[in-house]
Amino acid sequence: MKLEETKLSSTEIFDGVAIHLFKDEILLPNGNKGVREVIRHPGAVCVIPITEDGDVIFVNQFRYAFNKVTLEIPAGKLEKGEDHLEAALRELSEETGLSAKNVVPMGELYTTPALIDEVIYMYLATDLTEGEQHLDEDEFINTIKIPLTKAVEMVMNGEIRDSKTQIMILKADKYLNNK
Repeated sequence: MKLEETKLSSTEIFDGVAIHLFKDEILLPNGNKGVREVIRHPGAVCVIPITEDGDVIFVNQFRYAFNKVTLEIPAGKLEKGEDHLEAALRELSEETGLSAKNVVPMGELYTTPALIDEVIYMYLATDLTEGEQHLDEDEFINTIKIPLTKAVEMVMNGEIRDSKTQIMILKADKYLNNK
């Protein structure tokens, strides 16, 4: 059975700073017409920094949408045309002050494929060197160090709720323990 849908027309409904909302008229696989509302996003990167001692360097930051401080790995939005690896290293440096000699690509994450076209490019960083945070003007972040083994427990018992962070903790644990 054919599953693909064909865009017939597209209308921009909202042009925001980070997101753009479109209403598309589509042709369904059965020949009927339908409507899809899609949020267009430039994409993002995330990086899980792990020390020689097996600790993960996390960031705590307030997330307005949830009205909570969350525990996450460093991450950020891609600039137009920006190289994914360079963006990951930039975010790592900005948010934690760290640089990494070893960076491993860990795949792509489709955050909410029913509604948004955002792709997060994931990286694992090791062989870390400490430096100074240099946050954006509107960023307020604290760093915290937690052993990877403890972080896995925190994912499994629901203490870490951020999806990219959960996925990267589990992927990093699997990758590092199966070398």
